[in-house]
Amino acid sequence: MLQQTTVKAVAPYYARFLARWPDLNALAAASLNEVLAAWAGLGYYARARNLHACARALVEQHGAQFPASEGALRELPGIGAYTAAAIVAIAFDHRATPVDGNIERVIARLYALGTPLPAGKVEIERQARTLTPAARAGDFAQALMDLGATICTPKKPACALCPWNDACVAHARGEADLFPIRAPKREGQLRRGAAFVVRRADNCVLLRTRPARGLLGGMSEVPTTAWTADFDEATALSHAPRFHLPLPDGERPASADAVGGSRVKGSGRQVPSNTGPPHPDRLSDGEREVAWRRLPGVVRHVFTHFPLELTVYRAELPRQTAAPTGTRWIAIAQLGEEALPSLMRKVVAHGLER
Repeated sequence: MLQQTTVKAVAPYYARFLARWPDLNALAAASLNEVLAAWAGLGYYARARNLHACARALVEQHGAQFPASEGALRELPGIGAYTAAAIVAIAFDHRATPVDGNIERVIARLYALGTPLPAGKVEIERQARTLTPAARAGDFAQALMDLGATICTPKKPACALCPWNDACVAHARGEADLFPIRAPKREGQLRRGAAFVVRRADNCVLLRTRPARGLLGGMSEVPTTAWTADFDEATALSHAPRFHLPLPDGERPASADAVGGSRVKGSGRQVPSNTGPPHPDRLSDGEREVAWRRLPGVVRHVFTHFPLELTVYRAELPRQTAAPTGTRWIAIAQLGEEALPSLMRKVVAHGLER
C-alpha cells in the first residue's frame, strides 16, 4: 500500500484491510471485487490485483508461506526486485539490498552520482549493495529508509544531523539539494471523454466493470466513451448506453429515423444511432429514446501519465428499466461497497447533484 502512497493516506486502509483479511488464507479466499472495493480510493489498482493474485499463488503453491529467496519471490505476481529484496532482508534477515525512493536519494547524494534517473538506478543499486552488511541486513535497510524519510529529505535535507555527513560528497560540495538528478518528465497529453450517469426511479445507478487488464482494471465505473486526445463531443451520445423503454399507451414514435437515438434534453438536437448491424441494445419500433442532460462543467482527474477531463451526461429512467448487456443496477445506498476508483466517485457525485 505504501508504494506511491503516503503513510497518512494508507494508515486507515491498512487497519481495515488487516481486520478483514488477517492472513494469507483469508485474503486468498476473498473475491477480487471485494479486494478492489476495499482498495478503492488508494489508486494504482494493479497493486490490489497483484496482492490478491500473490496471496492465491502463495496458498496454492507454497503452503501459505513466503519463500526466503529473491528468485522465488520474484516469480510471484506483483513482486519485483525491490519488494523481493525487502522481504528477504527484513523478514528473513538475509543479505539483500532493497532500494526504495528514500534509499535511492541517500545513495545518490552520498556518492554525488550524476547519471539522471531513471537510467541512474543501476549505478545507485550497485553502490547500495557494496554498503549492505552480511549481518542485520534488514535493520540496515530500514535504517537507510528512515534516514531518507526523516533527515535526507527531498527538499532542505537536515545535513547537520546526518551520521554520514562527513562522508557525503554532495554535502561537501554544498549540492545535496541537486541530487538525485532526474531526467525531465514528459507531460502527458490531455485526454477527454464523456461519462453517462443513469439514475433509475428506485434510486439505482447504472454501473459496469472495466476489463481486468489495463488502467483501472477490474474496477467499477459508469459507462463512458473512450478517453482520447481527439475526442469529439458531438459524437458523445452515439456511445451512450441504450435502453428498452416502452412507449406510454397510445403514443407512437415520431418517425422510424428517431427510433434508437438519444436526445440532449432541452436542446432539440437529435443524435443519430450508430450505423451498421443491429445492436443488441438498440431500441426498436414502439420504443422511445432516452433524454440525456449534459451537466455544466467537467470532471477533472490526473493519472500518472496523462490528465483527463470528462463531460457528464445524466438520464433518469423508470424503475422497471432493465440494464443493458454488460451493465448492472446498483442501489445508491450500496455504492460504498463497489470498487469505484476516485475518478468514478467524482463522476457519480457530479452526476447525482440536483
